[in-house]
Amino acid sequence: MPEEQPYYGKHGEPRKYDPTFKGPIYNRGCTDIVCCILFIICILGYVAVGILAWSQGDPRKVIYPTDSRGQFCGQAGTPLETKPLLFYFNIMKCASPMVLLEFQCPTTQMCVEKCPDKFLTLLKAYTNKEDFKYYKNFCKEGLEGLTVTQILSSGLCPAMLTPSKPFTRRCFPALDQKKGGEITVGNNSKFDDGEGNIRDAKDLVAGVKNATVVIEARQVVMKIFEDYTQSWYWILIGLVIAMLISLLFIVLLRFLAGIMVWVMIVMVILVIGYGIFHCSMEYVSLKSEAGSNVTLKDLGFQTDFSVYLHIRQTWLAFIIILAIVEVVIILLLIFLRNRILIAIALIKEASRAIGYVMSALFYPLFTFALLSIVIAYWAVTAVFLSTSNQPIYKVFNETACDHSRKICEPANFSTSSMKAECPDSKCLFAFYGGETVYHKYLIGLQFYNVFLFFWCANFVTALGQMTLAGAFASYYWAFVKPDDMPAFPIFSSLGRSLRYHTGSLAFGSLILSIIQIIRVLLEYIDHKLQGTQNKCTKFLLCCLKCCFWCLEKFIKFINRNAYIMVAIYGKNFCTSAKDAFFLLMRNMIRVAVLDKVTDFLLFLGKLLIVGLVGIFAFFFFSGRVKAFENTAPNLHYYWVPILTVVVGSYLIAHGFFSVYAMCVDTLFLCFCEDLERNDGSLARPYYMSASLHDILLEETEEPTQSSPHHINCQMTNTSS
Repeated sequence: MPEEQPYYGKHGEPRKYDPTFKGPIYNRGCTDIVCCILFIICILGYVAVGILAWSQGDPRKVIYPTDSRGQFCGQAGTPLETKPLLFYFNIMKCASPMVLLEFQCPTTQMCVEKCPDKFLTLLKAYTNKEDFKYYKNFCKEGLEGLTVTQILSSGLCPAMLTPSKPFTRRCFPALDQKKGGEITVGNNSKFDDGEGNIRDAKDLVAGVKNATVVIEARQVVMKIFEDYTQSWYWILIGLVIAMLISLLFIVLLRFLAGIMVWVMIVMVILVIGYGIFHCSMEYVSLKSEAGSNVTLKDLGFQTDFSVYLHIRQTWLAFIIILAIVEVVIILLLIFLRNRILIAIALIKEASRAIGYVMSALFYPLFTFALLSIVIAYWAVTAVFLSTSNQPIYKVFNETACDHSRKICEPANFSTSSMKAECPDSKCLFAFYGGETVYHKYLIGLQFYNVFLFFWCANFVTALGQMTLAGAFASYYWAFVKPDDMPAFPIFSSLGRSLRYHTGSLAFGSLILSIIQIIRVLLEYIDHKLQGTQNKCTKFLLCCLKCCFWCLEKFIKFINRNAYIMVAIYGKNFCTSAKDAFFLLMRNMIRVAVLDKVTDFLLFLGKLLIVGLVGIFAFFFFSGRVKAFENTAPNLHYYWVPILTVVVGSYLIAHGFFSVYAMCVDTLFLCFCEDLERNDGSLARPYYMSASLHDILLEETEEPTQSSPHHINCQMTNTSS
């Protein structure tokens, strides 16, 4: 009676024994050629977009403030080099709601050497030679022989000057507030507006507030940039420390995997516990501090994030978050304690594999270098594209006018029909734009820049995954290690990936990039519809964002395993993705209890490194330790270098641990393939090590049905 064959469901047939299979196939052909050609064409187009942007763009538009003629204040090598500050003729006109829509005050703006430091009206200054000489510093040219009325009607001078202070290279009234809440400017609560009216200083507040709205973001960026210039050296030291700790951890994991995993688990728990203790002490210490009981909702958004650290509710939130993380980790360790022992065995096997392919530990540096080039190219191209517009001038007026906000030419505006119909109107610089074909499709070029950024970044990541997979697969399928392995596994695998499978890499990264760009568009639509959307629209957008987030995670999982199969068999992307998916589905329980537990342990390793470096960075940059008090740089926001070090440490730790994660995934997939190809007999021996065979087969075997895995295990035990 023939032996009953096991049922595999709808997940394909298992691999059959092939005596010629000895690991990654060397005699292979090019895959997904169409996608490879498409990717090369798109890269050439990306280079063309960059060249076009660099020829049209002008980053000075971001750096320097612009006057009403579209000239840059303080630009070196120009007549305005000694005039770095922007002066508003009438700051109160900035109180117009149009400022928030067009990002431009409807008043003349000019570049000046310094801001006015006293009250003065044109009428008063005109009668005094010294005062008028001072007043001319804030006027246009061509005042000779003109009366006060002619000067004001021509818009050559402001009607008044108020004491001002430079703020982000712009002159704003030096407003102050007395104890009684009275607003003053230059120690005066009243001022002459130059038209014979005595006005309150508080009338200036609305104009200053609206004018600062358009530059608050730039102010924060400039302060952050200054912080980076002051702390880049220490940030670099912090990242080097993170790299050394990661490298030391990986080396120790190579020789002491079991001990290091348990040490890592205990240290993660202790680090989080210390974080809870420190946050609790901060929470208690703020009890007696005035204003610390303000809620985060009442405080609102503040550009100075250090303000939040003086609020008790902030530290309470930290305590709750860390406590939840601590409890979740402890519960997972309790319930997964048996599976953790199995995962440790898998990590030990991965350590042995990395011992034979030590160059894999340094491959993330190559990936990081390529990603840095991609990010730098995208950022520079984005800046040049966003600054490649031409200056646009519009008609601004105080009274009703049919030509209001229409485009004008400042060169001939004084003799134009617009000026004749609206005598009090002015032709002022409004924004940067354009009407040419290039400017009409500028938003499309920006979209192309973002999409190619995602595609190239995903391609670089995919190249790293396939290269490492090919190297570790050659280790697994080498019957005699290292004699049956290539001399340089990493370089051999990298060469095969680029020579034969650029199309497959481009195909997988293209699918992922399309999903990511859709997620970006959904976030953009959600941002644009804020305040106008109803509950149904909000619910629909939330569902779409959630679905595409899940889809992105699923595609990343499929791509990762597909690249492993491509590295081994040399088939196209779709076939490899199907084979990998069905292979994993046939070993679903093993995937759940082994692969994911190992990922969890490696994640704890990253968390430990980030926690150690983050705590050190916090105490150093915040000046909480007296030993570093005089060494730490003076910063606007000390959270800037701390956050940079934390994020950089995570990326560095992720780079090193990703080698282990890719090794574990590759060995696991090869293990599943080995089970289906071989039976452990002398004719068809397993390629897996004896320790891996004993632990993975005995601990993860499905007891429900007589599968070939169970039969193989019995045969192996009998033969032994």
